[in-house]
Amino acid sequence: MADTPTVSTLFDTIAVRNSHLNAAIEAYFAEPGTSAYPIADGYTLDLAAAVEERLRVNEVVNDVEADLDLKRGVMRTAILLARAQKA
Repeated sequence: MADTPTVSTLFDTIAVRNSHLNAAIEAYFAEPGTSAYPIADGYTLDLAAAVEERLRVNEVVNDVEADLDLKRGVMRTAILLARAQKA
């Protein structure tokens, strides 16, 4: 596995589970500037960058009128597509 796998790759190998994704989403909503979130054993994820890198995700997450479930859904996608860094 590469040193910077996508979170989706870690999810496929069961290193990341749904509970990890849900916790990461909640961590972002609690502190949007989170830059070193421990997503899996030995890997961290820059949650702020995961959102900022995807224009549509950034728009939805910052839309005060957007439904919370929609925000969680786009965040999940952004996290799965993001690259984790070796801790």
